[in-house]
Amino acid sequence: MATVEVALKEMMAGIEGALGAAVVDYTSGMALGTLGGGKDLDLTVASAGNTDVIRAKVRTMELLGLKSQIEDILITLGTQYHLIRLVTGRDGNGLFLYLVMDRARSNLAMARHQLKKIEGQLEV
Repeated sequence: MATVEVALKEMMAGIEGALGAAVVDYTSGMALGTLGGGKDLDLTVASAGNTDVIRAKVRTMELLGLKSQIEDILITLGTQYHLIRLVTGRDGNGLFLYLVMDRARSNLAMARHQLKKIEGQLEV
């Protein structure tokens, strides 16, 4: 099992093109930990903002009567991918992994695979 710190390190070191990573509590919008980012990528602000994305999607699914669970959400920008993966284990209810990648240097399929693996090992 991996701690938040270990998960963040695996996201940054193990995923090609990673620019920033966070583990976020979407009930409060607070990041439990961040790694990477910079002056053009404030992971604390992005984490809080993406909490609203998750809440909106969950609310929409409830209104539509969809019983399926969200695995991940992809936001594609001109030069970046923003990947949000909900933590589904019993310890991770209400958490998500947030990864920002350089679109030119990343492999989206491999990133999704790695994020799923990291999510499965996360223990909070």
